[in-house]
Amino acid sequence: MGSTVERHRHHHDLVPLAALISREMRSEKMEKPTVRYGHAAQSRKGEDYFLMKTDCQRVQGNPSSSFSVFAIFDGHNGNAAATFSRDHLLNHVLSAIPRALGRDEWLQALPRALVAGFVKTDKEFQSKGQTSGTTVTFVIVDRWTVTVASVGDSRCILDTQGGAVTDLTVDHRLEENIAERERVTASGGEVGRLSIVGGVEIGPLRCWPGGLCLSRSIGDMDVGEFIVPIPYVKQVKLSNVGGRFIIASDGIWDALSSEKAAKSCRGLPAELAARQVVKEALRTRGLKDDTTCIVVDIIPPDNSVQPLPPPKKQNKFRALLFRKKSQDSATKLSKKLSAVGIVEQLFEEGSAMLAERLGNDEPSGQTTPGLFMCAVCQVDLAASEGISVHAGSIFSTSSKPWQGPFLCADCRNKKDAMEGKRPSGVKVV
Repeated sequence: MGSTVERHRHHHDLVPLAALISREMRSEKMEKPTVRYGHAAQSRKGEDYFLMKTDCQRVQGNPSSSFSVFAIFDGHNGNAAATFSRDHLLNHVLSAIPRALGRDEWLQALPRALVAGFVKTDKEFQSKGQTSGTTVTFVIVDRWTVTVASVGDSRCILDTQGGAVTDLTVDHRLEENIAERERVTASGGEVGRLSIVGGVEIGPLRCWPGGLCLSRSIGDMDVGEFIVPIPYVKQVKLSNVGGRFIIASDGIWDALSSEKAAKSCRGLPAELAARQVVKEALRTRGLKDDTTCIVVDIIPPDNSVQPLPPPKKQNKFRALLFRKKSQDSATKLSKKLSAVGIVEQLFEEGSAMLAERLGNDEPSGQTTPGLFMCAVCQVDLAASEGISVHAGSIFSTSSKPWQGPFLCADCRNKKDAMEGKRPSGVKVV
């Protein structure tokens, strides 16, 4: 045990948590943007739901660790899947992020956690035996970094002050997405149009059985589990000019292009902008579907950054809008990108293969009571229970059968079903 002087010196060096939080908040005050948002909707079927939550905290009790979540859930075949996802998806995503991570590591862990959260939400909902389904567009805003995860055909777009409009999601419609059609058929689904009397085919391409037009969703157990809940994920870092995000269900996008939606509400505050987008969609197409829109503005703290002039050559600006983060001189590159108003792309992945999406390396800082933990449902596993996400089926081998992450038997069964290796839930015949 140290002397009284040593103990006094050690005690003197300690800083109260409240003082640390206050110091951190002061240092971030000049760099943390303001988030303003608005919502508008017109209902026809009553199957659209949304989530707007601005008081989330990475570290409970620390306001400087706050982040915001915005999401739209466009249900079909009833509203059960949409409401279940609205109520549970966020918690499932957050539970998949290791504890005690710093902000940068937390952001790096988000894409993988979103995949795990989407799959867990789908797995839990399907266990209820309900046949409803839902699209999901899920947006997490942490200061200048925005992470978007989506299944289905709701969409999120980014409108920068330079006038360029970029989609941050991919539509999972069988009619337009060739890669998804090929994946569904390879997994055991059948893709075709609705046949009527006389063998005449009408309407968009659908997956049979079930007749769903989408290749990814949460729920839809009657269609088969090759309709997967694994989201397309994109993470970007805005420049110091900020930007506007428009998140909307297909009731908007069936009526308006991304460019037209953005242009229709420029110059308006977020709440009025959301109303204007809905109004423009209804004026163009009428109320043929539930129509929901959320507008989120990321605004510089002092609002001193002036809008960039329209680029002389729009096609070149679009080519520069997103840049992969360089491993060399990343800080210098980030400053250069911010200075010219270019958005920095940090992550993008749309694969439907769970092994590819969960990755090989465990994020640093993860502590679990047991030796293994299921990467999807987060239950502790004994050494003999964990099944590597890379392990092949009982009829195949893998070069990495003992390498993590690991799945419990139930989640492994779902993984195989999504890949067409083994039926789970409703068997497709």
